[in-house]
Amino acid sequence: MNLTFNDRIALVTGAGRGIGRSIAESLAAEGVHVICVSVNPSSCGSAAEAIEEKGGKASSLAVDVSDAEAVSSACNQLNEEYGGVDILVNNAGITRDNLLIRMSEDDWQTVINTNLSSCFYWAKGLIRPMTRKRWGRIINISSVAGVVGNAGQLNYSSAKAGMIGFAKTMARELASRSITSNVVAPGFIATDMTSTFQEGDVSKQVLSQIPLKRFGSPSDIANMVTYLASEEANYITGQVFTVDGGMTI
Repeated sequence: MNLTFNDRIALVTGAGRGIGRSIAESLAAEGVHVICVSVNPSSCGSAAEAIEEKGGKASSLAVDVSDAEAVSSACNQLNEEYGGVDILVNNAGITRDNLLIRMSEDDWQTVINTNLSSCFYWAKGLIRPMTRKRWGRIINISSVAGVVGNAGQLNYSSAKAGMIGFAKTMARELASRSITSNVVAPGFIATDMTSTFQEGDVSKQVLSQIPLKRFGSPSDIANMVTYLASEEANYITGQVFTVDGGMTI
């Protein structure tokens, strides 16, 4: 299937590496102008440069997604410069794992702010141009931890579950403006964030839970996101797509 995009502009948070970078590259390969966002100027800058070197269209923007004022300022800048963003991919995320009894308030709040509150900040700042154009895509990168929970990740699982509720509510609120809102929930994907799960006995234990018996790759997530961002997915909204090798069957 050839996907249709019609010169769209996308913003991908956490685009400096891993899943976010793969999403940015996949969208750019379809002719989408991708704004690569991360807190680190060099990482989002290198992602944008790599896209341009391959003939794609990209720019970079260093923003702390957990900072409401910084995101609001960035949104104002983007709306003025581009007339709005068509595709918003909320991918930025961090972990600070611990059992509830040992989890600090800072560990809780930092993960909630970065993973969940950031979705609100970006959508709040970018949604109006989408409503005027009567076209838009919001895609949240959640996790299977937000679907089924995961011991030792109370903050992360709560934030990722919140992203699902956020997307479903946005789907209802924005449907009349032809804006879709969906969720992709990765399982164990081979990235820096999951490096501790990819070795030795831990790897064997994890793989025993996955029917396909392998870790996923960032491109597995990027492929799903790219489809959901296309014209061909215009009748899909409010849905959660687990991309996990069958782990949550």
